[in-house]
Amino acid sequence: MTNARPAVGDLLGPLVTRIDHVGLAVADFDAAVEFYARTFGLPLVHEEINEDQGVREGMLAVGDAFLQLLAPLAPDSTIAKFLDRNGPGVQQLAFGVVDVVAAAVRLRAAGLRVLYEYPRPGTAGSLVNFVHPKDCGGVLVELVQAAVER
Repeated sequence: MTNARPAVGDLLGPLVTRIDHVGLAVADFDAAVEFYARTFGLPLVHEEINEDQGVREGMLAVGDAFLQLLAPLAPDSTIAKFLDRNGPGVQQLAFGVVDVVAAAVRLRAAGLRVLYEYPRPGTAGSLVNFVHPKDCGGVLVELVQAAVER
C-alpha cells in the first residue's frame, strides 16, 4: 500500500474540457495574420485590444480550437518582455474549463501556483487565469472559461 496522495483529477473529475488555444507572441500582428492566412488558410475570426494585458490579440480558427496571436502594445508589456527574452513563438497553452474559479481552487489545493487571486477578463469576454510555468514543466498554462459557447 502506498501513501501517495491521489491526483486532483482522480478525486474531483476532469479539470480540462478542451484545448482552447495556443498563444503565439509576435512582433508584427498584421504580418503574422497575413502569414498564417496565406500559408495555412487560417481565418482571423476575432480581434481585440486587451489593455489590461497590454496586447493586440487575434484568434485564428483551427477546427474547434484557436491559434492566438499576441502583439505588444507597449515596450514594457509582458508580451514585449517575452519577445525580448525569447523571440517570437509559443508563449502559452490554454485549456478550456467550465469554471475558472473552481479550477484555480483545485490547482492551488494540489500545490500549484495560480497567478491571479481572481480571474481576469480574457478574449471575447472570457475569464482567465494562469498557472505558473515553473509548476507546469516550463509551460505557461492559461485556464479559459468561455463567455458563451463557441
